[in-house]
Amino acid sequence: MIIDSHVHFWKYNKQRDSWITNDMKVLQQDYLPEHLSLTLKRTGVDGCIAVQADQSELETHFLVELAKTHPIIRGVVGWVDLQDDRIEERLNYFSQYPIIKGWRHIAQTEPNDFLSGKKIERGIRALQPYKYTYDILIYHYQLNAAIDLVSKIPDQRFVLDHCGKPDIKNKNMDEWKSGISKLAKHPNVYCKLSGLFTEAKWKDWSAGDFYPYLDVVFENFGTKRLLFGSDWPVVLLSGMYVQWKSLLEKYTEQIDEDIREDIFGDNAADFYRL
Repeated sequence: MIIDSHVHFWKYNKQRDSWITNDMKVLQQDYLPEHLSLTLKRTGVDGCIAVQADQSELETHFLVELAKTHPIIRGVVGWVDLQDDRIEERLNYFSQYPIIKGWRHIAQTEPNDFLSGKKIERGIRALQPYKYTYDILIYHYQLNAAIDLVSKIPDQRFVLDHCGKPDIKNKNMDEWKSGISKLAKHPNVYCKLSGLFTEAKWKDWSAGDFYPYLDVVFENFGTKRLLFGSDWPVVLLSGMYVQWKSLLEKYTEQIDEDIREDIFGDNAADFYRL
């Protein structure tokens, strides 16, 4: 079973989706499961995890509703205000939807020490009775706060989105590499092999540009804690879905087939309890 651990769906709204700037015109349209399903079929992908792109409970409900009518969606990573004093109440409410596997906050737009805060820590601790996961979305320069967070909650399962967004465009690697090494020492943290195309110079890259970064995450996380993900449709800013999947297939071609199956699906199924 091949699972894409990271896709987004939206009905484009200029006000709500203001993060989609004019240099991202390809994203200024609707992206729904029916637009992805043929691509998944052509590339041999069996299903996907739908991840929040908007910071609202309405977004969570939108993804849950999509999953009811589109079986390609095997799990949802939603949004809830993890800093809300009523977080336990809100999680109890959402527990009626078993398709919700975890939660995410767009921490990359927050102060660098956001994940070190007491309120977010309390909110993430509240996930544990439901066995919910937490997706860490940060830039490479925010890794220290993430390391602090995961060390405080060793029983919580985390996954680092987009390999922590290294600065591939400028080939800056040392600080990110050090952070990845420290983060990966915590066995409760996984890592998504996603989002790297858009950290390079858009549509002006070669496969070899990504190999040093893949080397780092493979060396540090090992093959049992890596999850294939596309970051569709954001990936379209810099390349095609099939290009990213093919690049990872080429990179892993010398690895045993059963280990490749882990990376391309079984790890995601395990992490998200599919």
